[in-house]
Amino acid sequence: MIFTLDASAMIAFASGEPGGEMVEAILADTANLCYAHAANLCEVYYDACRRSGATAADQLISDLAASGVRFRSDMDPVFWRQAGRLKADLRRISLSDCFGLVLASTLGAEFVTADRHEMEALGGNSGYSIRFIR
Repeated sequence: MIFTLDASAMIAFASGEPGGEMVEAILADTANLCYAHAANLCEVYYDACRRSGATAADQLISDLAASGVRFRSDMDPVFWRQAGRLKADLRRISLSDCFGLVLASTLGAEFVTADRHEMEALGGNSGYSIRFIR
């Protein structure tokens, strides 16, 4: 399977938070491909910088790559316009998650998140495949 991880999923995995074991299982399965958009990685990075400093944040990003997360920085005009339209339609969802959702859609991936409250705004017929880790 193909997965796209949002910041909440990566933070849960890295910090041992509830749901992190689900992300760990996804990453451990060698049949899976796991991606993260640069906007979501930026969220993970700034959260780690705030909590523990830049050195720890750099290490966390390296650890995510070593765990099998593939980094993407898609940002052509079609891509960022889709993310912008999604954000305009669903104001509740963070802009970085809009980039992650568009990446998931582009890759035919399942979007992995802990943000149930925000993502439920998409509704069941959104066309996005979402896996909640908690």
